Amino acid sequence: MTLEEWADLPEDEPGELVDGRLVEEEMPSYTHELVVLWLGSVLRAWLAGKGFVAGSGAKLAVAAHRGRMPDLTVYMPGTKKPPARGIVRVPPDIAVEIVTPTPRDARRDRVEKLDEYAAFGVRFYWILDPELRSLEVLELGSDGRYVHALGATEELVASVPGCAGLALDLPSLWAEIARLEADEQP
Repeated sequence: MTLEEWADLPEDEPGELVDGRLVEEEMPSYTHELVVLWLGSVLRAWLAGKGFVAGSGAKLAVAAHRGRMPDLTVYMPGTKKPPARGIVRVPPDIAVEIVTPTPRDARRDRVEKLDEYAAFGVRFYWILDPELRSLEVLELGSDGRYVHALGATEELVASVPGCAGLALDLPSLWAEIARLEADEQP
């Protein structure tokens, strides 16, 4: 399958393109979607209509035969914006992946996509893990590889690399997840 064929698939056809093949992606949990919406809302408010934040339906052409759909993408003011329709060939300033608890999905987010997003030119790669209650911010170095720019768990993040004026109230997010999980039956 080509990138163009992948981009033309119906919106409800799940999967990412890996070496020309459609590969099934994880089925997001309610917790996963709660985190996506929470973080997307924070980022949109921070940008105040001056940039763009999109959810997991955006299809990025990260390589000739690879297409990925990050959980969130951010295009900052003053950088090239993505096209309104079709496949996105412009790297976002930030790609966010929300880690799901299966080993296969965690490996994809922490290993495979790390290299792909770096090669594509994504300046910041955020990995948010609801299970571990952690956020990692990786920044693309001049050598084309990611370096660790921030690691946070339980604290309010008052200074996010590359995002002047953005604060992330992680304790608030973790509390919302805990509230969702509180009434679960074993």
